[in-house]
Amino acid sequence: MGMLVVRVMCSLVVIGILLGLCAYAVLAERKISAWIQGRIGPSRTVLPWVIWIPFLGPFLRKIGFFQPLADGLKFLFKEDPIPDYVNKFYYVLAPILALTMPLTMVALLPYGEYWSDGDVSPIALTNLDMGMLIFLLVSALSVYGTLLGGWASNSKYSLLGGIRAGAQLISYEIVMMLSVLSIFLCLRGDSSLSFSIYEAVQGQHFWWNIFLQPLTALLFLIALFAETNRLPFDMPESETDLVSGAYTEYGSFKLGLFFTAEYAHMIVGSGLFVLLFLGGWHFLPGIPFPWPENWFGSILSVFCFLTKTCFMVFFFMWVRWTLPRFRYDQVMNLGWQAILPLALFNLVLNMILDIVCDKIRTL
Repeated sequence: MGMLVVRVMCSLVVIGILLGLCAYAVLAERKISAWIQGRIGPSRTVLPWVIWIPFLGPFLRKIGFFQPLADGLKFLFKEDPIPDYVNKFYYVLAPILALTMPLTMVALLPYGEYWSDGDVSPIALTNLDMGMLIFLLVSALSVYGTLLGGWASNSKYSLLGGIRAGAQLISYEIVMMLSVLSIFLCLRGDSSLSFSIYEAVQGQHFWWNIFLQPLTALLFLIALFAETNRLPFDMPESETDLVSGAYTEYGSFKLGLFFTAEYAHMIVGSGLFVLLFLGGWHFLPGIPFPWPENWFGSILSVFCFLTKTCFMVFFFMWVRWTLPRFRYDQVMNLGWQAILPLALFNLVLNMILDIVCDKIRTL
């Protein structure tokens, strides 16, 4: 019973941290967009008691520190009507389902390591031998929240947005799977699909996977952009031609759940990219793990992983405010006519290189 309570408490802490990161990712995106466009961004919101703290109040107001709190309260206390023409049960279920998937995915993702009686174990809510496969399966299911919301809204714009989300997932999920298979070839006969295996392989090499397999990293990153519905692949929303796409009939708290799910998926996807291609919680290429083997080293490993993840989140936001949105036909043509053949070529190339390297070792 005690162990169950500890696991529940750890789960709540991890989910709370993820939701906090989502809130401040919104603030970061608004600040980054303002920086790119030559604006100031949020700089007014401040709590009354903070004003009286010397130097702290003006600084926190300038960086917009309390803007996520104001946005969250706005979504929470706004009127939340349910239109008469929607399918009410599925209309309410859709945003809950959309947020459930990234919260499930974060339970599978390791973000550091700790030492116990000489053994090294990853820091994660659960460490499964098939963790990578289950993670990709849950990631593929995340589109059902958008699909369900688009269908249940009984609106042509919402339905088109949901259909686009499903078509985009089918087009780029194959590319992501092929990229993971290309990395799997580097495991040298290890049949485990545990996340710790992918991270351990990079720790044994002088270079991370992004240097060993740059094409695989690029293909995986493009597929990740499409999976998270981020610009230039935000077809389910696409305000220019679908009003707000699958979210057109949503507002208030339910719309906030959809936005939170999008940012949570982006953060978890960034963590996955860090784990597979950027060395996980290792420090630098050639310096795999300089931390002391104690609790302080565990904290440093988690900090290193979160730093790389935040860098990837910044990259996601930078791309959003730099590149224009693709048209729907361009997204489909890119996925089926360019990215998928390139992913197949990359897989075959890695298979050939793996066979050649094995032959050279046997000589």
